[in-house]
Amino acid sequence: MYPNRFEYCCPASLQEVLSLLSTHQDEAKLLAGGQSLLSMMKLRLANPTYLIDLARIPGLNAIGEENGQISIGAMTTYAQIKGSHLLRNKCPLLPQTATLVADVQVRNRGTIGGSLAHADPAADMSAAILALGAEMKVVGPKGERWIKAEDFFVTMMTTVLDPDEILTEIRVPILKDEKTVYLKNAPRPSDFAIVGIAVCLKLNHQGTCEDIAMGVTGITDKAYRARDVEEVLRGRKLEPKIIKEAASEIIHGVEVNENIHASKEFRSHIARVYANRAIQAASKGLVRVISEDG
Repeated sequence: MYPNRFEYCCPASLQEVLSLLSTHQDEAKLLAGGQSLLSMMKLRLANPTYLIDLARIPGLNAIGEENGQISIGAMTTYAQIKGSHLLRNKCPLLPQTATLVADVQVRNRGTIGGSLAHADPAADMSAAILALGAEMKVVGPKGERWIKAEDFFVTMMTTVLDPDEILTEIRVPILKDEKTVYLKNAPRPSDFAIVGIAVCLKLNHQGTCEDIAMGVTGITDKAYRARDVEEVLRGRKLEPKIIKEAASEIIHGVEVNENIHASKEFRSHIARVYANRAIQAASKGLVRVISEDG
């Protein structure tokens, strides 16, 4: 199937983008990597009248260190994230996660900003930025604002972005002693997650959990922080019994999705199993990326 007719725009500056968005608002869609949007347009699930390509906008695909944080342009591809020495050395959770995004073709074209703005509830990178406590820079006609990752996702395919705003930058912390893990269950390694668990864990010298953040994807209508799991673990030694107790809280207060890949019961079970495995891997200092067939 072919998409409906649309007008293609390729502005050369951010100001041009904002002008087009202000003029066309809900009739316009931004084209970043296009790996999700173009597929939806071909199925006519998305029918923009105007398609605004961001490829010519300067400065949106850079990765750099700034004020004790790492700045990632929204047009940075998964392949760039995966190959970044800066990220591998100072924030390895993002390259770990990028390794499991779809396949090589998608990683070469797909962008972190496009994925986050698209807000697919089973996308891998959403879990990682939640676990890192990332912040996103959003620019619109009224200026710029910074949004915490936890406040960014609203529901399926919906974020707090206004129709005339654009996501331009993601900032993540530089990790020191923290251990990170991304663990994913999917029908095939290149598929969206049935369950995806990202963990950023800090232990003290006594082996007690000083701090932990867990981002979860695939379970409900948006990626979310597993606050109930974190509260059980924080300040305690991560013994198997405690980890199992914490993992059981992974779906507390959450409406679990059901589809052709997993029933509610199966997805709930997998969520608890993978939360347990991810915490254990992080507590043992294993920097791992695991994908298993569902």
